[in-house]
Parts: sequence; structure tokens; C-alpha cells
Amino acid sequence: MTASERRHRGGLVQGIHRLGQLLLIWLFWSVSYSNGFAHEVTPTIADFEITEGQLNIDLRINAEAFVAGIDLDGMVDTDTADQAQDYDDLRALGPNELGPMVRVFAEDWLQTLGVEARGDVAMEVMAIEIPEPGDITLPRSTILRLSGAVSPSARGLKLGWPKGSGGVVLRQNGVEGPYTGYLQGGETTPTIPLLGGLAKTPSEAFVDYVPVGFTHILPKGLDHILFVLGLFFFSTRLRPLIWQISAFTVAHTLTLALGALGAVQINPAIVEPLIAGSIVFVAVENIFARKLHSWRTLVIFGFGLLHGLGFATVLGDFGLPDAQFLPALLGFNVGVELGQLTIVGGAYALLGFWFWRHPKYRGRVAIPASFTIALIGVYWCVERVML
Repeated sequence: MTASERRHRGGLVQGIHRLGQLLLIWLFWSVSYSNGFAHEVTPTIADFEITEGQLNIDLRINAEAFVAGIDLDGMVDTDTADQAQDYDDLRALGPNELGPMVRVFAEDWLQTLGVEARGDVAMEVMAIEIPEPGDITLPRSTILRLSGAVSPSARGLKLGWPKGSGGVVLRQNGVEGPYTGYLQGGETTPTIPLLGGLAKTPSEAFVDYVPVGFTHILPKGLDHILFVLGLFFFSTRLRPLIWQISAFTVAHTLTLALGALGAVQINPAIVEPLIAGSIVFVAVENIFARKLHSWRTLVIFGFGLLHGLGFATVLGDFGLPDAQFLPALLGFNVGVELGQLTIVGGAYALLGFWFWRHPKYRGRVAIPASFTIALIGVYWCVERVML
């Protein structure tokens, strides 16, 4: 080997080592900003209906985040907010303690909620339903019931969602061809016919739910990201990766569909620790296994079933339009797959393409990264079971 070749090889080794260090730093940084699944921001669900001249809106909200004054626009995890500690403290309060705070917030917040139906509609708080805190590591949804008189001559309405309120899923009830939509803070709906008829077409529903699935992976789904990276770091060969990804995709597609249909329902308190355990398994096996065994593929298929249930829980938070259930479900699943392919493609572009064939890749990158992923998975297991 010439001196030039030795220098080139030494440069590659040094590059692999630096990439490994950067990857570990990124993993630790990511977990420091993620407290498992409990602090992930979920959208508000707004079900509305006109009954006897009254507009009734049931809002399923993360009341603690609103009361704490967190700006939810663009927020992924409440741990990154300045009011994170206030938010966590509020989650431990019972209905009698939290209720008055929610009412004070709601009365001020309603001044910024724009509802127009042939004139402004003054909405009032009719009821507040707050569950007992229970397991404070699980998200708690408060029901805020609103009502306002609508002009008898009104034929449609518009709703402007306040800035800072994050996302909202709007669902019209009690009509044929109901409207469904998703707004971010500061956005306004089109004019919604009070008698219905503004249901999305199949193609619109499909397109609308693709980004919902994608954003659940990137940037919100750090646990799913780490699982897919665990599959990526198993081998430097493409065939094992394809088999693993295929088994995982088929499995989570199956349970996602069953969960969305309501055929299978499992408490997230059970599913989420098992998902963390799946991360530990694939990462630890990466360290010790050298080739893909058929039983690993079967185990990954089983883990895919768990992850699919996790996806179904998120999709349940958003809701699916009854008229276009299947296109919306397919769109969500396509978004999830695009997110996973983006992770694999990014990892391959950064590491695989350049360094997979290098003899020190496994020792300098794959094993340290897998060990770090395993530690994060163990931490989440403990957090989701005990904390």
C-alpha cells in the first residue's frame, strides 16, 4: 500500500469515527428533548353541529397546555416550551382544581375564536369535562362544550382558529356530506354549508392525510425513528434491510387498518412500553448478531403490529372522515411510509453509501449507535412503566 493510499484510508477511518461521534451526539440530543410519548403535542378535535338554531361545538383539548400559556403553533413536544414545568404541574391537578383555571382561560380565549354565520356568533362555555388525572404520564383530554345562537337566515359558517392554539381537526356532524378539515393557528375555514355537502373527494382526503402520517414520523415520532434506524444499523448489506423493512411495513399496515376500524383496541399504556422494548431488542441484537435469521424477521413483524397500534392511536386523535375513510387511511399510511423511507434514505446517504464497505464501519458506527439506541429504549421502558 502506498503512502497516498494509507493517508486516504486513514482519512476514511477518521471520517467514520467523527460521523459515529456526531450520530451519538444527535441521539442523545434527541432524547433530551423527548420525554417519551407523554408530552407530544396532539391536535384539538372540534365536533360541531347546528341544532335548533344553536351552533354546538365540542372541543377535545389539551387543557393543561392552553392554561399554561404554551404557544402550540409549530410545537412538537411541550418539553421544549418555557412553561414545561407549569404544564407538568397542571397535569397532576384534579378536575375541581383545574376546572376554574380552564374556565378563566376559555372565557378569554373565546374572544379570539372567530365564528361567523351571517354575522358574528358569540360562543359561550356550556360545560367543562375534565377526567381525573390517573396516570399523569398519559395525555389527558378535556372536553370544552361551547354554544352560540346562529341567525335563522344563515346558510353557511366560517371558523377562524386562534393563533397559538396549534392544530385543530374540524368535523361536522348531523348532515349529509359533512365537512372535515385541519387548520393551524391563525387559519380560517372556507364557508361551510350548514346543510352539508362539503365533504372531501377521495383524492382530497388522501392528499390531506399524507402529511399527517409523514409528520408523525418526522419530526414527531422519535421512537419510530430509532426503531427504523435500528433496522438500518443491523447489516451493511441491502437484502437484510429490505426484508426487515418489508416485514415491519406489512405488519404495521395491518394493525393500523384494524385499529382505525375499531376492530383492535389496546391501551396506549400497554402499547407504548412494548414499543420501547422493541427498540431495545433490535438495537441489542445489532450488537451481537452477524446475519439475518428468519426468526428475527418474524419478531420484527410482531413489533410492526405494535407500532401499527401506536399509529392507529395517533390517527384516532385526528379522526377519519366517515365519507372518505379508506382514502384518508391510505393517505396516512403512505405518509408513514414516506417518513420511514426518508429516514432510511437519509441514513444511507450520510453513512451507507460512503462507509458501508469499510471494515471499521461496524465497530466505529453501527455498534456504538445501536448501543445508544438501546440505552434510550431502556430509559423509555422504565419511564413509560414506572414514571
